Amino acid sequence: MAADLQAKYQKLAQEYSKLRAQNQVLKKAVVDEQGQGTSLKEELKMKDQCVRKLQQEMDSLTFRNQQLAKRVELLQEELVTTEAKGKKNKKNADPPSQMNQQLQSVFDEDLQNKIEENERLHKQVQEAQEKHRQIETELRERLVVLERDTMQHHAVVDGLKQKYMDTIEKLQNDKANLEVKSHSLEREAKECRLRTEECQQQLKNIHADLSSRLDQSTSIIQEKIPFNDRRFAEYNTLDVPVHDRRHQLKARDLNGQALAFVRDLVGALLNLHTYTEQRIQIYPIDSATDTISPLNQKFSEYLHENAAYVRPLEEGMLHLFESITEETVTTLETTVKLKPFSVVFTSYVCFLKKILPYQLKSLEEECECSLCTANLQARNIELQSDMQKMTAAFEKLQVYISLLTLPSTKPEMLLQTNYNVVFTQLAACLHSLHDVMKDISKHYSQKVSLEQELPTITQKLKNTNDCILSSVVALSNVTGKIGTFFSNNLDFFTAPSVYGSRVGMGIIDPLAAECMLENKKKAAAYIKSLKKSCPGSVPYEEALANRRTILSSTESREGLSQQVQQSQEKIAKLEQEKEHWMLEAQLAKIKLEKENQRLIELESQFKTTFTGPVPSIGSIQENDAIAKIEELQLVERDSSEPVRSTSLVGMLTTSTINNEIPDAESREQLIKSHYMMRVAELTSQLQIADSKSVHFYAECRALVKRLALAEKSRETFSEEIKVANQNVVRLQDELTTTKRSYEDQLSMMSDHLCSMNETLSKQREEIDSLRMGSKGNAKKNRGR
Repeated sequence: MAADLQAKYQKLAQEYSKLRAQNQVLKKAVVDEQGQGTSLKEELKMKDQCVRKLQQEMDSLTFRNQQLAKRVELLQEELVTTEAKGKKNKKNADPPSQMNQQLQSVFDEDLQNKIEENERLHKQVQEAQEKHRQIETELRERLVVLERDTMQHHAVVDGLKQKYMDTIEKLQNDKANLEVKSHSLEREAKECRLRTEECQQQLKNIHADLSSRLDQSTSIIQEKIPFNDRRFAEYNTLDVPVHDRRHQLKARDLNGQALAFVRDLVGALLNLHTYTEQRIQIYPIDSATDTISPLNQKFSEYLHENAAYVRPLEEGMLHLFESITEETVTTLETTVKLKPFSVVFTSYVCFLKKILPYQLKSLEEECECSLCTANLQARNIELQSDMQKMTAAFEKLQVYISLLTLPSTKPEMLLQTNYNVVFTQLAACLHSLHDVMKDISKHYSQKVSLEQELPTITQKLKNTNDCILSSVVALSNVTGKIGTFFSNNLDFFTAPSVYGSRVGMGIIDPLAAECMLENKKKAAAYIKSLKKSCPGSVPYEEALANRRTILSSTESREGLSQQVQQSQEKIAKLEQEKEHWMLEAQLAKIKLEKENQRLIELESQFKTTFTGPVPSIGSIQENDAIAKIEELQLVERDSSEPVRSTSLVGMLTTSTINNEIPDAESREQLIKSHYMMRVAELTSQLQIADSKSVHFYAECRALVKRLALAEKSRETFSEEIKVANQNVVRLQDELTTTKRSYEDQLSMMSDHLCSMNETLSKQREEIDSLRMGSKGNAKKNRGR
């Protein structure tokens, strides 16, 4: 696996070097092409200007030629006129010729003056045009600059407006939040007042209870305890103290935070020493081109061993964190793992003392360099004093840490009353270390800014300086965090220990502390062995829970049964009223039907009597008697027939005998049958309800048991999840540290390989040039 990684890394380095060489060639070609393009653009501009000038000259010359041509034509016309006049005056031939010559000379002079004047005017016009063009170009450039400035000013004004609007909105939101917070705080204050009153009342009750208990316990101690050995401190140190789980959890939490800070400190120190070694190899003399001084070589060798001194700090703090658990009792007497951390910290302080003179001499060598300015020398002198202060601060910190290890190794060397002083001085020392690291980061940032202005600085030195500056800033941040962490938790560190809070415990010897912890483990194992489950019995807690559920279920069942009885009574009353009115309605309906039938029959008889012959008085009386008899027979027939009625309960049938309408008897029978059926239905419903209640009670008990099991499983799973999360966080921290170290090593190796490739390419170029020179010399010698 390592060989494959090495081969892949070599291939990547080769490809990177090739691409880097090609990139440099491409950069040179692009720069050359850009230069040629700019030169060609300038030449094109010059040619355009020349062409414009020539065109203007041609235009002016053509204009002047046209004027001259017109002038020549006019002169020729005048010459023709003069010749014509000369022919007429032949007698005076000689004087006109002289006159013509004089006119010709005058015209020639006039023409010459006009030509010179035109040339002068042409030059003035050309100069004026050139000045106009220059002024126009200057004004345009100025206009562009002013427009750019105005755009920038507008952008700045818009940004400021937006910023002010954002700040105003933010302040309004803050105001609203503060008002809401003030209202909530007022409510909390009122609640706190009420709680304080309740707490005072509870305190009075607890005080009364505790006073009664104290009197009882004192009486029991005086009467029942015959022997008390609390006067002897050597015996009391072997007693198992009261386990303060909250104190242990807080101690483990604080130690975990300290472990995280130490990891950050270790990473920052590793980066600082590693990049310092890389800077020594580059500046003031590059080891790739020339050999560095013996002092820097020795300093580089010492810095190369920094991991052997810095890594154990994290390991020692990790062992200290693992030694603090919930079962142990954490005090300065029992933290025996603090001694190894003090030892590795002492070795690192010795390492700082060893490299300090080399570091000072290296800074002096940088000051002696020819390129070092006065400001750089001043910064180097400040860094020398800062390095001395840093080493002194670490040495002072080592002294206080070694003092804290004395209670677990030699308790007689450090009194218990001096613990607070040691912790206070340790916090002050951490703050002074943070101040020193701030000064170092400030001075080194100034030095880096000055070195970047040098003309001979390389990109590799810039990257190294940035890395050193980032590591120094990280050191400043982590030392500040450690100082604030220690100051915030100083009350916990200086609080009296668990042993000191108990009467007669006193100072504990480390061997006695180990014996005490062994006694505690034995007592816990003994109590655990006593807790044996009795076979075939229900646990006490489960029995209590079942009793509570039974009591609650019986109480709820009694209440429900009372409610059911009340509701059943109401239902029975309502059912009675309902049946009473239903019977009344059925009887009224029967009477109505009878009356309707009777009316129908009477109407039919009346119609038959009136449709037949007109009867006499005797026949009418007979008909009335017959109608009465038929009506009585119809009533008897109707009363003898059974009467049926329907209701919600069922169908009721009644019949009348001996020509009587038995309203009371039929009503009683209907009510009796109805209540018999209702009783049967209610008994069946009660049986169904009892079976359902039993079933639901069994289901509730099963659900309660399942809920208890689910709660137990949830607690176990939550503990497992916490442990898994802690392991994940620890693995992630380890992964980040290893990843960061590997990345740093890869970056260093890649930079080193690139520098080596550059040196190899330079050497190859020199060899090729020497070979070409030797070949040329050989040819010259042969030619001779």
